[in-house]
Amino acid sequence: MLNSVVTEWASLIFRWLHVIAAMGWIGSSFYFIHLDLSLKKHAGLPDGVSGDAWQVHGGGFYNIVKYVVAPKQMPDELTWFYWEAYATWLSGAALVILVYYLDAELFLVDKSVMDLTPLQAGLFSLVSLGLAWLLYEIACRTAFAKHELAFVIIGYVFLVALTYAFTHVLSGRGAFNQIGAIIGTIMVANVFLNIIPGQRKTVAALVAGKTPDPKFGIEGKQRSVHNNYLTLPVILLMISNHYPLLYATRYNWVIVAIVLALGPVIRHFYNSRHSGHGSPWWTWGVAAAGMIAIALLSAAGPRDAKTGAATPTFKAVENIVSSRCSPCHAADPVWANIPTAPRGILLDDPEHIVRNARLIGRNAVWSNAMPPGNITEMTPTERATLAAWLDQGAPGK
Repeated sequence: MLNSVVTEWASLIFRWLHVIAAMGWIGSSFYFIHLDLSLKKHAGLPDGVSGDAWQVHGGGFYNIVKYVVAPKQMPDELTWFYWEAYATWLSGAALVILVYYLDAELFLVDKSVMDLTPLQAGLFSLVSLGLAWLLYEIACRTAFAKHELAFVIIGYVFLVALTYAFTHVLSGRGAFNQIGAIIGTIMVANVFLNIIPGQRKTVAALVAGKTPDPKFGIEGKQRSVHNNYLTLPVILLMISNHYPLLYATRYNWVIVAIVLALGPVIRHFYNSRHSGHGSPWWTWGVAAAGMIAIALLSAAGPRDAKTGAATPTFKAVENIVSSRCSPCHAADPVWANIPTAPRGILLDDPEHIVRNARLIGRNAVWSNAMPPGNITEMTPTERATLAAWLDQGAPGK
């Protein structure tokens, strides 16, 4: 019990920190992208300045200028933006360990997908994360990265292929978290290994009285643009664990493919608008069509769904729920790391089963999110039986 309480509190603290840090990182990132795109060049600007912008906020007026490379002299005070990114990744890594690695049998492994041990699943997750980032980093350091359209297309196909592979090795929830963790790692590594080191070299050159090399700014801008277009997809992937119809259905990898495309499309609208190139309203039509496609795909049900079950008795339904769901959703759960019924939902008597029929349908019929990792081995036939019961209106005794 003590171990479960400590784990729960640690999860809460790191999740809170993760959300706060991510808000700071994404907020500052979007702000600077907007600022950079809205800068205007005109007569009277100081030497070396590419443009300026006037802004008003909180009752005050601000005049902001951007230097092409750097000012001629190092200012006395300089504000850096990087701890938001680092704190987001570190708190996220802690959550992955607490939720997905320590409870791998529940949230990372699904034996109906692939029969892995928790150790095997954890090692696969770590190795694939590191390898995916390494391949991206190598690609960015080659001449291929200068061909933007080709780089984007190959990068998109790469992420979709990874997602397909993950959904055929890990649980649906674990697969969504894995691709999200890879994208998040790529983004923070861009800050840690490229953007900030380049800025530090520029500052060091200024302090030494030398002319900074403009390549550091160019390389940093490239990685910043990558982060800009990856942000919206990674946000949805990180909250997807709350929505089983996304990650625990037959076409979950296709849903991710659509999300990976929609995020950049939506960002294109804002980037174009902020740069003064007009508002491409067609992007919202594409986004709406994409969301409709996701809704239709999520309605396909689990990968191994069966139909045509005979009309069941409530006793048959109760037996399935009692053996497959009640081990966790009971007043006294049997699993060591689950001290109380998840979300306070009890399924240990007929009244509770009928009352929570819609939740049972959403998590165990229209998706296979429950049991988590299919740890109690609910069969497709049993899910079909529950579906037939729901089709009747979920009657009790």
